[in-house]
Amino acid sequence: MSQVLDTPPPTQAPADDDLAALAARHGLTVSGARPSLSEYIGQLWARRHFITAFATAKLTAQYSEAKLGQIWQVMTPLLNAAVYYFIFGVLLGTSHGVKDYVPFLVTGVFIWTFTQSSIQVGTRAISGNLGLVRALHFPRAALPISFCLQQLQQLLFSMTALVVILLCFGIPVAASWLLAIPALILQFLFNAGMAMIMARMGAKTPDIAQLMPFILRTWMYVSGVMWSIGKLTKKDHLPHIVLVLLENNPAAVYIDLMRYALIDSFHSKQLPPHVWLVAAGWALAVGIGGFIYFWKAEEKYGRG
Repeated sequence: MSQVLDTPPPTQAPADDDLAALAARHGLTVSGARPSLSEYIGQLWARRHFITAFATAKLTAQYSEAKLGQIWQVMTPLLNAAVYYFIFGVLLGTSHGVKDYVPFLVTGVFIWTFTQSSIQVGTRAISGNLGLVRALHFPRAALPISFCLQQLQQLLFSMTALVVILLCFGIPVAASWLLAIPALILQFLFNAGMAMIMARMGAKTPDIAQLMPFILRTWMYVSGVMWSIGKLTKKDHLPHIVLVLLENNPAAVYIDLMRYALIDSFHSKQLPPHVWLVAAGWALAVGIGGFIYFWKAEEKYGRG
């Protein structure tokens, strides 16, 4: 009986609110907590050199084991263009009525590959680099952005072959080629936004990476890579909503802008209405929206 009477009452554990107040009083913060949006942007800017160096290193290592090395950066899209030319241009006859079809096709393949590859590598940006994410503290958006920058570097490297093809088919160098710069900037913003959206989704559900090739292949076929959307929109049998979707498809918009910039036979009449506004709208909406969407899950990456 005395032992029961002498037993001290159980101590009550401090409430979560008390612990939070105690931590705040001593300047303690949650490990890996999501910073504010402005702080997050500042952290990314402070690591801009890491982002560019990481992108360059990944690009250099991509074909390091191949005997032809970096030549594959040019050969891969060229071989794809050759296959598409044989199937669509020769067998299916989509080249009929399209001036400068080879430059038209090669430009479409190169620009589409930039978007396709950015989304594919973005989908695996977190799930494929969990060791790096769990070992080091840095803003996770640096990964999808650096992968998109890698794809932009690869596109710029491949553009040398595109210029040679344009000159060989009699396309003269013109001042309009300078329009390729803002077109690529807008496309990069769009691609980076898409990569960050897919990076968050891929981090939660890695199986999405297995589904993306089928989605991207379908997207490619409706983006006018191998055929002219302008010729299709002149037909009356398609519903108006389908024509609007085809014309404002972001992948098709950036492809058309690059064709307009580089190919002198591709005139402004072949562009959809307000094309630059559409391109800028897609870039800002997806770029900013994708960045915020990715940032909201910053503290969850690499956990679980």
